[in-house]
Amino acid sequence: MLDLQQGRRPPVHMLVDLTTIPEMTTLELRQGELYIGAAVALSRIASSTMAGQHAQALVEACNLIGGPQVRNVATLGGNVAHALPAADGTIALLALNAQAEIASLQDRRRVPLGGLFVGPGQSSLKIGEELLVGFYLPLYAAHQASAFERIMRAQGIALPILNLAVWLERRSDRIACIRIAVGPGGPIPFRAHATENALNEKSPTTEAVSSALDVLLQEAKFRTSPQRAGAGYRRHLAAALLKDTLEVAWQRAG
Repeated sequence: MLDLQQGRRPPVHMLVDLTTIPEMTTLELRQGELYIGAAVALSRIASSTMAGQHAQALVEACNLIGGPQVRNVATLGGNVAHALPAADGTIALLALNAQAEIASLQDRRRVPLGGLFVGPGQSSLKIGEELLVGFYLPLYAAHQASAFERIMRAQGIALPILNLAVWLERRSDRIACIRIAVGPGGPIPFRAHATENALNEKSPTTEAVSSALDVLLQEAKFRTSPQRAGAGYRRHLAAALLKDTLEVAWQRAG
């Protein structure tokens, strides 16, 4: 709506409200997965006990997007479809290994979330042909946990200076498996695969986290934003976010 009002998109003749389609406003357990419809409001996810149990990083992200008025009307599908590299809900979903369900007149299909993005503000959805219906997330299992943190100037600002989400599985004193997403870490929402490999099967000691940070700073492409922060400042913040978010997820998984 803002893009239309501010002239960043061509005028349209008709807008269709999708927020009352039952399939897109459902939040439920569905055949061994957590399903969240694309039109579910962020405030509903933030207050959901079910989402808190299975997708804590997403709950934390939704709690930080905009202010209460924004969260009451903004949807998870809108956060994702806008395809911004630092969208909080998108970064949390990436770390949670979410899949997106897409519908067209011909079929319905599920794709890994990362497959939706082709560039800054550009999704792979075919305009006028495809609809983002919802998201499927794996359910929580023992010794698994997630966490999300965001550095921002003030609550209510649209985008963070930097955000980071972690999901991990803990095996005794080691990380059995880990997923890390960072925004903005590149032109599209960024999954830090090399950093994950640096931490897999390691104990989260100070030395291991420091070594993983070196890998993150090499693979992530932090850029300078005139409105928010410089690349150097983001690199500095990445150290604190990685350490804190990893520690929270590790303790929760215990």
